[in-house]
Amino acid sequence: MTLDTRTNIELLVNIFYDKVKKDALLAPFFEHVDWPHHLPVMYNFWSSMLLGDQSYQGSPFHKHLSLALQAQHFDRWLNLFIETVDENFEGEQAQEVKERARHIAKVFQFKLGLS
Repeated sequence: MTLDTRTNIELLVNIFYDKVKKDALLAPFFEHVDWPHHLPVMYNFWSSMLLGDQSYQGSPFHKHLSLALQAQHFDRWLNLFIETVDENFEGEQAQEVKERARHIAKVFQFKLGLS
């Protein structure tokens, strides 16, 4: 399956967050998430990144400032994300989304003083 449609991007996001909710290290950060609100925001974010549809408006970094995140959380997030992509998707956009996720993790860690 490829990541060239919004439907497939939504599938990626759903599978990924199902893993996050079950992950002992990451799940505590998501206990109080309003999922009916959060998931469409993530659909828009990744659709904007991969499809260029500009459906996402906002600044994702600011939402993370109040969280007690450490480098290990970013490592786990990235590992689960890449695992989800590798298990379910292929093609150029699958590679692109993994590179973008790596870049996002690196930038967030830098901005938080973790790298």
